[in-house]
Amino acid sequence: MSPLTGTLYVVATPIGNLGDMSDRARQVLATVALIAAEDTRTTRPLLTHFGITTALQAYHEHNETAATVRVLATLASGQDVALVSDAGTPLISDPGYSLVTAARAEGIAVVPVPGANAAICALSAAGLPSDRFLFLGFPPRTSSQRRTWLAAVAQEPGTLIVYESTKRALATLADVGAVLGERQVVLARELTKRFETFWSGQPAELQARLAADPEQQRGELVILIAGCPTAAATAVSAEAQHMLTVLAAAVPLRQAIELTVQFTGAKKNALYQLGLELGLGGEVD
Repeated sequence: MSPLTGTLYVVATPIGNLGDMSDRARQVLATVALIAAEDTRTTRPLLTHFGITTALQAYHEHNETAATVRVLATLASGQDVALVSDAGTPLISDPGYSLVTAARAEGIAVVPVPGANAAICALSAAGLPSDRFLFLGFPPRTSSQRRTWLAAVAQEPGTLIVYESTKRALATLADVGAVLGERQVVLARELTKRFETFWSGQPAELQARLAADPEQQRGELVILIAGCPTAAATAVSAEAQHMLTVLAAAVPLRQAIELTVQFTGAKKNALYQLGLELGLGGEVD
């Protein structure tokens, strides 16, 4: 590909609060030759709000092949293009993978312009472990398919992150409870918007609470599910786990275990096993 080819910018846009639009994103969207948008009807008001008049082209799952060819032609002519989704970071449960892959195959520079992402936004404030997580996107629409889908990740120790329509949230929570059991679940709704809410509880509890509040059955929803607990973690309280993790970062694991036993009364053997499973401080001295 010629060195005179354009650059493909993958631009994150706000998921609700327009104040989250970065200066860099505004500058890129205002200066590229073309914006490939998942839905031009959604993107146009955003651009108008920021006084951006760049030309738009639809780029969605139904025209992805033809639109990719047109965007590549624009890039090949030396003009820059920005890819945006309806909200948040493109490619994360949104179209764009084919375009980015094709652009890279052609030697075209692909530059991310980071910003809002609903999954990471929800995880950062959910109060569930964030050191390891698995983003699953949208679940299947039927209960039987969802249960098979959930069973495939039942042993995943990291936090599970799911996008779901509020219209199907009740059914999905029922399947989460049936397949994964009474794990801690967080519902994050309308993130960054005026009526943003975080609910935490067991699947059945949240299902009943959601069913009793029709207002909460509207808008965008992220479901976060605690990962599969290990036998050692199950035997140790959350307080003791936290203390052991913090102490093991500062002192040898043996000393961290002794201090945790002293302050929490947790079983030494359980803490030892947990320390090994979590890789805290290497071998016990």
